[in-house]
Amino acid sequence: MKNRGNLRLAGLAGGLVNGFFGGGGGMVLLPLLTRCGVEARRAFASCVAVMLPLCALSAAVYAVRGGLSLAAAWPYLAGGLAGGFLGGRLFRRVPTVWLRRLLAAFLLYGGVRYLW
Repeated sequence: MKNRGNLRLAGLAGGLVNGFFGGGGGMVLLPLLTRCGVEARRAFASCVAVMLPLCALSAAVYAVRGGLSLAAAWPYLAGGLAGGFLGGRLFRRVPTVWLRRLLAAFLLYGGVRYLW
């Protein structure tokens, strides 16, 4: 059995990042889960499952504080749903090493974009 305290701290870190930035907690949660001994594929899937309630909670906080624009978010919903469905279908077919490389590439791309 995994150390529940470490898993709770990983969840806390993912939630904090998600709350600060309106998303992206999975980027922190994934490496922390694998460090806690969760198998890589299970960690990827767990991150997806955890992100829905975290994003819903963060969206609710932003909505209450007046920082949420549903009009701006709606156009991305259809693409996000299609991409999520396609990614979920392809998940088992992509080797774990490539999943890690893809995630690292997206993190690097996002980090560079935020710097400039």
